[in-house]
Amino acid sequence: MLRKKTNGVARRPQRTSILSEVGGASVDRRAFLRGSGLAIGGLAAIGAMGGTVTRASAQSAANEAVQTIKSVCTHCSVGCTVVAEVQNGVWTGQEPGWDSPFNLGAHCAKGAAVREHAHGERRLKYPMKKEGGEWKRISWEQAINEIGDKMLQIREESGPDSVYWLGSAKHNNEQSYLIRKFAAYWGSNNVDHQARICHSTTVAGVANTWGYGAMTNSYNDIHNSKAIFLIGGNPAEAHPVSLLHMLKAKEENNAPFIVCDPRFTRTAAHADEYVRFRPGTDVALIWGILWHIFENGWEDKEFIRTRVWGMDQIKDEVKKWTPEEVERVTDVPGSQLRRVAHTLANNRPGTVIWCMGGTQHTNGNNNVRAYSILQLALGNMGVAGGGTNIFRGHDNVQGATDFGVVADSLPGYYGLAEGSWAHWARVWEEDLDWLKGRFSDASFGDTKMMNLTGIPVSRWIDGVLEDKDNMDQPNNLRAMVFWGHAPNSQTRGKEMKTAMEKLDLLVVVDPFPTVSAVMHDRTDGVYLLPATTQFETRGSVTASNRSLQWRDRVMAPLFESKVDHEIMALFAEKFGFHDRMFRNIAIDEGGEPNVEDITREFNRGMWTIGYTGQSPERLKMHMANQHTFDRTTLRANGGPADGDYYGLPWPCWGTAEMNHPGTPNLYDMSLPVSQGGLTFRARFGVERDGDNLLAEGVYSVGSEIQDGYPEFTMQMLMDLGWDSDLTDEERAAIDAVGGPAANWKIDLSGGIQRVAIKHECAPFGNAKARAVVWNFPDPVPLHREPLYTPRYDLVADYPTYEDRKFWRLPTMYASIQKNDFSKDYPIILTSGRLVEYEGGGDETRSNPWLAELQQDMFVEINPRDANNIGIRDGSQVWVEGAEGAKVKVMAMVTERVGEGVAFMPFHFGGHFEGKDLRDKYPAGADPFVLGEASNTAQTYGYDSVTQMQETKCTLCKIMPA
Repeated sequence: MLRKKTNGVARRPQRTSILSEVGGASVDRRAFLRGSGLAIGGLAAIGAMGGTVTRASAQSAANEAVQTIKSVCTHCSVGCTVVAEVQNGVWTGQEPGWDSPFNLGAHCAKGAAVREHAHGERRLKYPMKKEGGEWKRISWEQAINEIGDKMLQIREESGPDSVYWLGSAKHNNEQSYLIRKFAAYWGSNNVDHQARICHSTTVAGVANTWGYGAMTNSYNDIHNSKAIFLIGGNPAEAHPVSLLHMLKAKEENNAPFIVCDPRFTRTAAHADEYVRFRPGTDVALIWGILWHIFENGWEDKEFIRTRVWGMDQIKDEVKKWTPEEVERVTDVPGSQLRRVAHTLANNRPGTVIWCMGGTQHTNGNNNVRAYSILQLALGNMGVAGGGTNIFRGHDNVQGATDFGVVADSLPGYYGLAEGSWAHWARVWEEDLDWLKGRFSDASFGDTKMMNLTGIPVSRWIDGVLEDKDNMDQPNNLRAMVFWGHAPNSQTRGKEMKTAMEKLDLLVVVDPFPTVSAVMHDRTDGVYLLPATTQFETRGSVTASNRSLQWRDRVMAPLFESKVDHEIMALFAEKFGFHDRMFRNIAIDEGGEPNVEDITREFNRGMWTIGYTGQSPERLKMHMANQHTFDRTTLRANGGPADGDYYGLPWPCWGTAEMNHPGTPNLYDMSLPVSQGGLTFRARFGVERDGDNLLAEGVYSVGSEIQDGYPEFTMQMLMDLGWDSDLTDEERAAIDAVGGPAANWKIDLSGGIQRVAIKHECAPFGNAKARAVVWNFPDPVPLHREPLYTPRYDLVADYPTYEDRKFWRLPTMYASIQKNDFSKDYPIILTSGRLVEYEGGGDETRSNPWLAELQQDMFVEINPRDANNIGIRDGSQVWVEGAEGAKVKVMAMVTERVGEGVAFMPFHFGGHFEGKDLRDKYPAGADPFVLGEASNTAQTYGYDSVTQMQETKCTLCKIMPA
């Protein structure tokens, strides 16, 4: 078959190397090429194809011992193993992990370049502060004292909630756990991280559907899929190694690959069926597919009867979405969606995959629940090759979410209720009354600040700028700590600049300065603290599939950088709670809290999601024996880890001594619970409107309760006569936390959990998934037009929400949508990732190996739109968002985007509305590549449940520059 490879348009010539342009004499191009031993063309080829770049020297290899150390790539969530080659403490080369079941010797461009991330010359080298408009080098002691004194002053004047502790998906699990504990000891729930703006709608949506807010299967399990349905994701660029697992199923199983996306991506190029739809119409699209499934009786009726609640209400909504109405709203022909539905029905089990294309919407929670309901209707849940494989964006965004670096939860999704705080106070051996005294004594309604959801990071701007009389906290934010977070990854850039300038104090803790250092016009009150990369510390990290992996330290901290948990300890010492916070955690030489002790502390408390069986010893043993794990099932076949699933994917029940193997596929009843099987979680009660919410006559293999059952309590063990299985020590621990009323989540002995699993029952019960979430704004997922919609004719039929206050702040919906912006701003603006860069891009744009590959920020625009506007490929244009902010970028004229749609990557920063800010960076710390941030032009819009920002379907206009 002949295939069209290009659009026939001659490409503009490659720009001169960025290395020869940036930083004056800081980098000499010829010296760089001579030192690397590569031409840039060869480098680009290696970066695109994956591979290894190592200087070969037989003499040095013979004379010097080369130590190999395993670590994990610090970019996306696949969890690729990196094998570092270290000589005399210097990281001199790297190999991909050939034994890793995740990457099997593959790397993407970013993974192949991580050595430079650690050794990069553009890193922050020592603490700095801005004074009189100039960056000044200071000592760590001065930095901690000055920052600490100012924070204590703010705390005294305005309360602890006036300081915001923004954590990071780049922290390892131990650091993530510690920063949430730190915020608790400071006395505020104003703590969050990147998951708020990438997958908070996923977590809320799927957790409220079947129990846990995480990827249900794994990248490797896709090998078993008979169909792959991908919506709102571009793995070929965002998670390149994951695409290898998808292509394996496509080729070996002849699995049809269906890609739904407004943009023809590099992933879509591999599709058997590409569905281009209007941004922001995901629910309508899914209901359009389900219309054909229900109309033809293709749903799994027995699965729905026994394991799903509320599907009849879904059917009532789906009936409205005839092929004609779906095409009117989404632009997708009904005939194509019938073909998609037929393909999914005939090729089971199939997997559904999504990423931020589906989550970053004002109704993102509706989108992800619709995707989940599609899988429930097809009976594709709890089965190998099925499930919802949700690709997370950062290397530890799953772990950081699990450890409660969020404004609405404590570690393990325990929430902020009194009982949750009591549980963690017991784990910490802390006086609960003392902990309560750390929080403001203010109340809003009947809720005290300790129990009140904090301000999400998506809205910290409004925490500074909003009239405090409209907020549910005593005072506005006055200090902001960006700890491993890029602000250009957030929308409303102009308002963020204003908020940064209004703060009393801005602190950046990061290996790189990030655009936090330059996007404002502050002349003082800004501090830059150099944190190490994850290659200069050790600890565990959780991949998207819930597997934990242990990173060993590759090298000692460079320059004057410090590991994040040591910096936390320094602040804890300054604030007077160091001894309390670290009472069960040893302090190693040099003041660094012992990482393994932190792991063991969270093992003692994370019963809800099973982070209790993954001891440091078990995780290190898995990393040392990667070669023993099956590449598809992830189960060890012999060796020291025999029977374990790689990385002990949570839930790994009980203590490490119980030796649970981990849970490879959530909700899979074909395995005993003791061997990694599970039911749907009973977290929504046992009855609703007279209907049974528990499973109907189905149960996991070997279960002694052969029907649905609620979550386990001590009373339930007594009723079953299983309480005699408890040891005396377990019984005493249970009596200490409530006796018969104690449940499996607060029993620190793990006895209730152990006994339930002894009888092959899931500690969290055996229930139905709920297709209808009665406590959400839309119990049945609805299509609602975006706030800035290009189809104002549809607003009357599909309006947004009414304005309301939640997450401490007023949030606008209808007051924006009442205006028709589409006449002045006719083009839909969406955003996404590039293979070369990651996140806010500061570290990858500071990497010379990657900087060569993508030197210009750009906007993709359809040829018809470009011709109508009068712009050509490669020309400079202004992209103006519907709220008036604008960015100056290069035009890429391409049919990747449809007519009326424009796309920009979000990894750029360092320019602001046409102005180059390079001279505002500390000397030598400016990234090689700068550019406008797409989010400068992105507009207001937040999910109705989680406050996820909307970046995929706002409006803009494009003009020649």
